[in-house]
Amino acid sequence: MSPRPGALEPELEAARAARANAYAPYSHYRVGAALLTRRGRIYAGCNVENATYGATSCAERSAVTAMVTAGDRAPIVCVVVTAGPTPGAPCGICRQVLAEFARDMKLLLVAEDDRGRVVARKTARLAALLPQAFRLASPRR
Repeated sequence: MSPRPGALEPELEAARAARANAYAPYSHYRVGAALLTRRGRIYAGCNVENATYGATSCAERSAVTAMVTAGDRAPIVCVVVTAGPTPGAPCGICRQVLAEFARDMKLLLVAEDDRGRVVARKTARLAALLPQAFRLASPRR
């Protein structure tokens, strides 16, 4: 299932730009993510690795942090850009963090080659990747 040509281009460009700023000296696996919210705003983030690994921030969580910092709370699309040849999906922790703010959303997963050319695109739904998200009583947002 591919998005129509031109769909989500601003979000894709934001994720690509964020990926260019990723700090990944250990894995060399740079990731960029961008969230589109109901308000029509785009928030981007990149992965920031740490020597302890546990303190590493994933791109998706960095984008969520930017969204919340700006006072927004309703993502509807998440674009993730990784190295090719196949797109990478959000890790389990990132899936749960995204699920904190949306029961479901469209995910556009994109892989780039070493020259920054898109080599693969894939769409998914958050609810399909995390069918039994952990939920407590609804917090006030």
